[in-house]
Amino acid sequence: MSTSAQAAEPPAAASRLGFTATQTIMEFGYDSDVDDDLRFAIEDLTTTELEDEDFGGVADAALIWWREDDGDLVDALVDAQPNLADHGFIVLLTPKAGRAGHVDPSDVEEAATTAGLHASGTVNACEDWAATRLLAPKSVRR
Repeated sequence: MSTSAQAAEPPAAASRLGFTATQTIMEFGYDSDVDDDLRFAIEDLTTTELEDEDFGGVADAALIWWREDDGDLVDALVDAQPNLADHGFIVLLTPKAGRAGHVDPSDVEEAATTAGLHASGTVNACEDWAATRLLAPKSVRR
């Protein structure tokens, strides 16, 4: 079976990642290797354009494209959180095993925990990228 046959179609992947209509999504780590079909599917589903990392408003989610050599993943996860709305989430996209820039899942788990997040699942987002949805733990009522 080919790798592309194992990957979800971009529209299905976008909805499985938890994106819904009218959400504002901030995007981090954009580069020439990202999957544009997945990006466009997210924009079509949310009916909004992806906002870049300089966006100053409140976002419903953050989309982070992350490769092994991009630096400190904990810092990236912490930097993505301040603009998130209550109940906002992060979708971390990393290259699949065998692809350049692959990030070991244990490194993702460790970085998420250090950044105060927990993984709620990983999906096969597209041909070259796996997506891990990260959430802040439910906080104690104030």
